[in-house]
Order: sequence, then C-alpha cells, then structure tokens
Amino acid sequence: GYEDWLRHKADNAMNQCPVHFIQHGKLVRKQSRKLRVGDIVMVKEDETFPCDLIFLSSSRGDGTCFVTTASLDGESSHKTYYAVQDTKAFHNEQEIDALHATIECEQPQPDLYKFVGRINVYHDRNEPTARPLGSENLLLRGATLKNTEKVFGVAIYTGMETKMALNYQAKSQKRSAVEKSMNVFLIVYLCILISKALINTVLKYVWQSDPFRDEPWYNQKTEPERKRNLFLRAFTDFLAFMVLFNYIIPVSMYVTVEMQKFLGSYFLTWDEEMFDEDTGEGPLVNTSDLNEELGQIEYVFTDKTGTLTENNMEFIECCIEGHVYVPHVICNGQILHDCTGIDMIDSSPGGSGKEREELFFRALCLCHTVQVKDDDSVDGLKKNHLSRRSCIYISSSPDEVALVEGVQRLGYTYLRLKDNFMEILNRENNIEKFELLEVLSFDSVRRRMSVIVKSSTGDIFLFCKGADSSIFPRVKEGKIDQIRSRVERNAVEGLRTLCVAYKKLTAEEYSNAQKLLQNAKLALQDREKKLAEVYEKIERDFILLGATAVEDRLQEKAADTIEALQKAGIKVWVLTGDKMETAAATCYACKLFRRNTQILELTTKKIEEQSLHDVLFDLSKTVLRHNGSLTRDTFSGLSTDMQDYGLIIDGAALSLIMKPRQDGSSGNYRELFLEICRNCSAVLCCRMAPLQKAQIVKLIKLSKEHPITLAIGDGANDVSMILEAHVGIGIIGKEGRQAARNSDYAIPKFKHLKKMLLVHGHFYYVRISELVQYFFYKNVCFIFPQFLYQFFCGFSQQ
Repeated sequence: GYEDWLRHKADNAMNQCPVHFIQHGKLVRKQSRKLRVGDIVMVKEDETFPCDLIFLSSSRGDGTCFVTTASLDGESSHKTYYAVQDTKAFHNEQEIDALHATIECEQPQPDLYKFVGRINVYHDRNEPTARPLGSENLLLRGATLKNTEKVFGVAIYTGMETKMALNYQAKSQKRSAVEKSMNVFLIVYLCILISKALINTVLKYVWQSDPFRDEPWYNQKTEPERKRNLFLRAFTDFLAFMVLFNYIIPVSMYVTVEMQKFLGSYFLTWDEEMFDEDTGEGPLVNTSDLNEELGQIEYVFTDKTGTLTENNMEFIECCIEGHVYVPHVICNGQILHDCTGIDMIDSSPGGSGKEREELFFRALCLCHTVQVKDDDSVDGLKKNHLSRRSCIYISSSPDEVALVEGVQRLGYTYLRLKDNFMEILNRENNIEKFELLEVLSFDSVRRRMSVIVKSSTGDIFLFCKGADSSIFPRVKEGKIDQIRSRVERNAVEGLRTLCVAYKKLTAEEYSNAQKLLQNAKLALQDREKKLAEVYEKIERDFILLGATAVEDRLQEKAADTIEALQKAGIKVWVLTGDKMETAAATCYACKLFRRNTQILELTTKKIEEQSLHDVLFDLSKTVLRHNGSLTRDTFSGLSTDMQDYGLIIDGAALSLIMKPRQDGSSGNYRELFLEICRNCSAVLCCRMAPLQKAQIVKLIKLSKEHPITLAIGDGANDVSMILEAHVGIGIIGKEGRQAARNSDYAIPKFKHLKKMLLVHGHFYYVRISELVQYFFYKNVCFIFPQFLYQFFCGFSQQ
C-alpha cells in the first residue's frame, strides 16, 4: 500500500509538470496532463520531453538538435535529431502556429529505434509536399534536450502510448528450477494430506464397527447425528481430518522464500569486489526470483564484442591496394603526440596511386555517423594553426570513432557537418567540403553503410564500408586478392576488419537513386523491406579501395573467468556477429580453445564442398568415436590424454540446420548437431544475427537434458538471447544499456561472472534448498505425531 501511494505521488508530480504550448501564436503554460495529440510544444535546453514529438524546428540554423537518451537506453552520448525539411526554418511562435500539415504514422509500438510516418505540408493552396518521417525525427518522452536553446515539436504519442510507457511492460515471468520443484513437492504433499485423511476416515469406521468398543463420552453423537446418512457422515469426518492435517502444506513457505530471495539479493549488490572503479558501477539485481538458479548453470552463452573484449577500439592499420599504412602514434606501443598528419604514414615500398590513397582517406572521413562534440573545437582548428588534436568525436559505434581518429593521425581530419556539408581538413591544411546527399544507414542484415556525397567540383561519389563478406561480392574492380589476403591475416591476429569501396555516379544515376530512396522512405507499409531492396540496387559494381584493421583488446581476467567456469563443469559458448577468423583468435586468447583443441568446422565453405548431411554425419562420427574411447581412458587412468574438441559454426550453416526439410522436419539435423555439441568442450558461433543467437539458446534449452542456461551480453543485439535463456545477464557497457535493462542481473565486467556463479550462486542455492527442506521437514514433524495419536483417541479428530 505504501509503495502504491508513492507511485501515486510520483504520477501526480509528473502529470502536473508545466509544459509550454503554442495557442493562437502565443506561448501558454499548462500542466502536462492536458497535453493532447496534435498540440505544438516548445522545449528548452536541459528540459525533458513531455511526450513523443515530431521535431519541427530548433534554434540551431541547420535544423538539428542534440538529445541524451540516458533515461531510456542508458546511452549518455549526444545524439543528433533532424527537423522536418519544410519546417526547420520556422523559428518563432507565429510561424509555427501558421503551419498547416497532416501527419500519418504507425500505431504506437515499444521499439525505441523504429518509427515510420509521413508528414504532408500544405503551402498556400498548392498540393501538399510529402516528407518521410523516421526515428531521426522523433523526440522521445524521457529524453533530455542538450546544447540547443529550444525546439518546437508536435505531439504524436501521449500518455501510455509513448514509447517510454510501452516499455514499462513487464518481461515474461521466469521461474527457477527450485521453484518448479517446490510446486511438484507441494502436489506430492497434497496427495499425502488426502491419503492421511482417507486412511483415518476408513480406520475410524472400521474401529466403530466393532460392537464391543464403546465410543468415548466426549465423542458420542446426538440422535440426529446418528440418523444422518452414512456417506454424509464419512464426508464430514474426511473434511475434519483434512483440517487437522492441513499444516503439512507449508503455506507460509512461499512468503518466507520470497523474503529470503529479496534480502539475499543484497549480498550481491553489497559485494565490493564486484564494484568496478573505472565505470563507478556495481551489480544490479532486476529479478531476485532467480538467485538460486545462478548456482545451477550448465551452459553459458556469451557475446564477444564488449563482453569478452573491452569494446575500446584502436586503429591499427589500413591497407590500400595491397600496401599497408600504419600510424606512427601506435608503433612499438608508444603514443606520439607531436607528429603532423603527413609524417604519420608508414607504407610498404612502392606506395599505391595517390588518387586512390586520397579517396580511401576521404571515404573514412565521410562514410560515418560520427558527431564532433563541440563546435568551438572546429573554430579552434582554424584559429590555433589547424591543430588536429582539438576534435572530440562521439558516436554510438566505437568502431567509427576509432576509424575517424585513425585517419586523423594519417593526415585527414573530419571537422564537422554544417548546413548539410561535411568538412575535411586534408594534409595540406586545406578544408574540403562535400555536400551530403544521402545516407544509407548501417543495419545488421546488410552489414554495411554508404553515403552519397557531392564534391566541390560537382563529382558525385558513393562511398561504402562494411564487412568483407558484404563488400567483396559487390566489387567489380580493384586489387581484391591482395586486400582479401591482408584482411584474412588481420582476422587471424584477432583484429576487427572493414572493407572500403566506392563508385562514381552520374547525375542521372543519382537522380534515379534519389527517386527510389524517396519512394521507399515515404512508404508507410514495409518501409524497411522496400529500403533494403533499394539499397541492394544502389550498392553494387564498386571499386575496392582497401581495408582497415581495428584492435579490440580482451577484457581483464576474461581468460581466467572462462577457465574457472570450464573447471566447474560449465560449458561456454561464444555467439558473435564477427567473422570466423577474428572470433577464433579471440577464443584462443581467452582460453576457450586451447592449443591442443581439435577444431571442427561446420561452416558454409565446408557445406559447399559436401552436403550438410555428410558434414554432420562425419563430424558426429569423429566426436562419437572419441566419446567411446573416452570411457575406457577414464577408467584406465589415461584421462590426461583425452582429445579436446571445439566446434565452429556460422550463421548460414545454422540456418540450414534449423530450416525444415522437404518432408516437413528438420529434427534429424538438429539432433545430429546437438550430439556433436554435447561432445565438444567449447563452441564458437560466428556471423550470427540477433535472432539466431536466441535460436541457439532455445535449441539447447529445449534439448532432452533440459540444462539450465545463462546468456550474457552488452548490446541491443544480445537482448533476444538474454530474454530466451533461463538467466539473462547484461554487461553495463559502451553500447548503451539495452542489455542491462532487459536482463535479470547486470554486472560491470565479464570477470565478475566468476564470483557471481561460483560463490554467490552456490550459496544462494544452498540457502534456498536448506530453507525449503526445513519447511517441509518442520511440517511433517508437526503432523506425524497427530497422525499416530489418532490410533490412541479412537480417530476422533482430537
């Protein structure tokens, strides 16, 4: 009741917050509870948006604003939002009030990062101008306006229809194995209760059937009771015995167990060894119902980037047409601050053509969504003799920041995006301007992003960067073999690689592409699908420029943690979207795979050489042959010579395994796959889409052994597997807090998983199991003497 009153008080405070509306060309101050869809609202700097708003205009000349969404997804970086093209020039209340427009949008849905709509702006009596609306135009309730004096927006979702409110919905309830066993034992004890009552009822009438036994005076029945129907009397006695023995059912146990779990969760949050000083974060318990489950984990499914690694990217090298360029600032592990851009290149002999080299650096400076933190820094670049160390870059992707900072050390500095022009400072300290025409955003399916820009000379370029598997099939020209060789070498060393390509567009080609993009963006139904089809048409026939290599270091004590979990009998699987060579190198570094581990591959390349059935059958024969010798070796004391197997599978192979066959069943392939996995000490799943990660977890969770599973990750792409596993753990990382918000527990670093499972989980399980056993034992001890006493009191329910 007290908690409800606090919630009621907080609701009132929120509903009575003042909001500035525009009515009849003037600002009017009202309470937020009076906000309605279609109202135009003004929000000032450092204020929180009262509802979901379509961004109309801002005090900034370019029609942008900066917003932090820390209260929604935990990302503290400033995100850029864009006003509607036709309204961004409106800067006062009168202009905004004179606006005539209609908005069409989708039904409210909880995804913070998706929005599809269309605005029709009416100019005088002309036909309306239609503009697409996306997530970049939607200012979310709960977010805060930063570095912008004021913005105007129209309310599109209010109250419980806002995305923040829709995300209040509770996740599906998870129940621990102990709780499930408690329910089973409860049914058993209910059967015992009924059995005891039946036995005593029968024995009572057997005892009373003997005419030589006089009924005690205190149990004698009245005349009406003696004449009552026998069945009715027996039923009444049965209920009386049920009341007498009902203490065998531990009603108070559930309350006590809940209190024990709730108070026990503080042992985890109070643990100083699990507090991370670098981030100032400690462990969080979102679901105390699963405490004891931490001590019963059999499978751990972990993400790689940001979970096993630091997600702190550092630019190592780039390869342009087969020639390698290395910034001197990271040579020999030393950071040099006094170098100029021109001196920061170390290329192999006979460097590539200057034109391709400059195109590559320009591509890295232009093909991204990085923001420059402070505009004053850019002015400082011009005033302070073009110092290249003034720019501070911000992006939701650490890879992009690393690439922009890396190319800065190689002589090209990205300055800013102003009035839709991207500015670059080249090696000669001259500023180059490129008009940003289109951005083909990155997504996890395409695994690439592109920009279309126009140079000052009028040339139109399409620059694209992405995973090698996404770029190489779309390249028609360039030194593909040399660059592919370098990419594979870097991947084996555990570096994250990206390929860069470009093509020139004629004015006609760009015009056609623009029309296709505009039509797809204006679609209200299947917009994402239509955009993907357009992207596929545009992103082809590239000229390959080169590749980049970025290092993502392994987290502190990640290897020790995995080793400890494996010694405890827990199987560890790594599920990542990264390429196979990079992921395998990380697995060796963190001791998931050892030097004596025999690697079994179940990849697309392998399946191309043989059929899927043959590959699965060969692998199962290999591991099962070893499994047969394993038993003999164990009993003969030769277990130290056992062969260790590790499996590598990619997303395409998994799709084939999970795909239903022509006879309508994929069960045989799944069973073969599971049999192989059971006999491998470690499994690496690479090139995995988010839903495939969840598929893997579900496959193991529903296997015939029904093992207890745990999934751990740090990004939005890990949420699906975190929700699927018995226990979900989020890392409070650099990719926002989507994983931490959707998890059952959150920890600062992967190394904290060791103590969480092997210490806290163990003690949680011991405590809860002893408590439950004590309750059942206590109740049996309380009732059993009552049962025996009935033989001495004539079964009189005394």
